[in-house]
Amino acid sequence: MIRLNDIEVRFGDFTALKDINIHVEEGQFYTFLGPSGCGKTTTLRTITGFIEPAKGTVLVKGKDITHVPVERRNIGMVFQNYALFPTMSVYENIAFGLRVKKVNKTDIDRRVKEMAQKVDLTEQQLARKVAELSGGQQQRVAIARALVNNPEIICLDEPLSNLDAKLRVQLREELKEMQAKFGITTVYVTHDQEEALTLSDCIAVFNKGFIEQIGTPNEIYSQSKTEFVCNFIGDINRLNEGFVRQIAEKTGRSLDPGKATYVRLERIHVNDGARPNAASFEARVAGREYFGLYIKYQLEAGAQHLKCIVKNDGASYFQVSDKVTVAIEPDDLMVY
Repeated sequence: MIRLNDIEVRFGDFTALKDINIHVEEGQFYTFLGPSGCGKTTTLRTITGFIEPAKGTVLVKGKDITHVPVERRNIGMVFQNYALFPTMSVYENIAFGLRVKKVNKTDIDRRVKEMAQKVDLTEQQLARKVAELSGGQQQRVAIARALVNNPEIICLDEPLSNLDAKLRVQLREELKEMQAKFGITTVYVTHDQEEALTLSDCIAVFNKGFIEQIGTPNEIYSQSKTEFVCNFIGDINRLNEGFVRQIAEKTGRSLDPGKATYVRLERIHVNDGARPNAASFEARVAGREYFGLYIKYQLEAGAQHLKCIVKNDGASYFQVSDKVTVAIEPDDLMVY
């Protein structure tokens, strides 16, 4: 559906993107993930036509659109601040692109009302000014405006970042449902790892204008290819050399203590019975945080500080200063 081949983008002497190669399949929810300034929005703007690359090609369905103007690409865009017209009604905002294309009045009315229904906007809301709506309703208006032109692709640039945490989670679910319902190819930009993992079919992790890894959410999280991805995605423990040496001794596995070695929080097993392939250690509970579904503990195993999560069974949990046994399996380590 979308192919970026050897894309390079420069702003003066600064190279913002280098050797970007991406393939987005039709109907896919594809996310560009990374910290601020890493190149993800620049890549999105290269797809939509707001930025022209110094090198490389942008293909959609095999057609080269690298130098095709924005308005001729048939790509819907939802901006971070939604870019809605605050003094216009919701109806007028959704209809704006159709009017620019000189669609007849009857078709505009039909398409606007059909799209409003699909994104759960009522007729009463269509008559209201955009400024009177909540953040979540404004987001739906922005999506409706992007989709009403029947684009082949929709691009969303951090559309949830201005919302509070509870609304962000709610709209994340709605966004995924909408995308599945429309079946439209979606390219999504975010710096939020949780957002990327829950929404995406495929993720490209960006860092300083390069792509560190492309993969499914599970591959990105469980099989992080680089140390950057490993640290950027989720929470993790870095193990010191002495602790890695002990794991090697206890399990008979060949591990290099000089290499950067990590383990995810849920891969540390606490008081969880015999694990024949694991290295076991005595540890002390140094602190805890309650999250409802699970409890996050800070543990001290000699000189090694560990974070772990334990499912909350509602019955019991460890107290600070309790002694526990932790088990770590060598296959769960990520080594760089």
